[in-house]
Amino acid sequence: MQPRRSLLVASFLAVCLVWGSTYLGIRIALESFPPFLLGAVRFLVAGAGLFVLARWRGEAAPNRAQWGSAVLTGSLLFVIGNGLVNVAEQSVSSGLASVLVATMPLWATICSRLFGATVSWREAAGVVLGLAGVAILNLGGDLRASPGGALCCLLAPMGWALGSMASRRLPMPPSVIMRTASQMIGGGAAMVVVGVVRGEHLAGVPSARAVAAMVYLLVFGSLVGFSAYSYLLAHTRTAVATSYAYVNPVIAVVLGVVLAHEHFGLTSVIGGVVVLAAVVLVGLGKRPAQSLPSESLSRSIVAVGSSVGSNRSTTPDSQTTT
Repeated sequence: MQPRRSLLVASFLAVCLVWGSTYLGIRIALESFPPFLLGAVRFLVAGAGLFVLARWRGEAAPNRAQWGSAVLTGSLLFVIGNGLVNVAEQSVSSGLASVLVATMPLWATICSRLFGATVSWREAAGVVLGLAGVAILNLGGDLRASPGGALCCLLAPMGWALGSMASRRLPMPPSVIMRTASQMIGGGAAMVVVGVVRGEHLAGVPSARAVAAMVYLLVFGSLVGFSAYSYLLAHTRTAVATSYAYVNPVIAVVLGVVLAHEHFGLTSVIGGVVVLAAVVLVGLGKRPAQSLPSESLSRSIVAVGSSVGSNRSTTPDSQTTT
């Protein structure tokens, strides 16, 4: 049965708006919740939900080796890939953070080359252009004002790229849902450890808006966003479904400026455009047989979305989200 065009459009808009707004949601939640404990709650709850769903479907629990791999890859994906974004947004605007996180495909290309994959000239040119865009962003002063936040924003997509690569080479649960659940649980548990070591704790009773942002991240950032994305992956070409990655930074910047009164100067705009152009160039340079590095997570999203009506799952490739 052909999908309704209106539902496809609504799903795409939902993914763009919801995932583009998570950066602002993180900033608001950070008003009361410390960065790593904030991420720990998100991913432990989401991972536990996926784990229960997988077991309900009759899937086997991970063995000891698979749990070890899940903790390692989950730490790269969520402690570094998400936790450092949370840390960065304590001093860097949500819009600027979203632009820097959008460089993930550039670091994934570099990681692929380090693992022996062949890189096309478009991909290599995209990496160089992306690094030039980051340099332009630095000229604007927004990053120089918070070198620690800038470093976290750059390390976060590197961690996601490395974790995604490692996920494809280490022993992991064969089920895509259980694989993602174990990574979220392992990464969430690691975030608890990091938060405790850092001495993170609630300074007081969380504000109503911070709690609302936390609930938004859990419900809309996970349930609504993932459901809409799974529908897109199942009913459109992967290139169309993943094009949200080029829209999200724009949404994040606009929301940050309008709702949070963040500053995003002309130099930052130019640098952001250069970075997004580099990401597009890298995407165009990928050969059809290549998979984007967040393959396992996107597959689980589709499996979750399709599990309600059947036991079949679609397995397209996709990019990451925060």
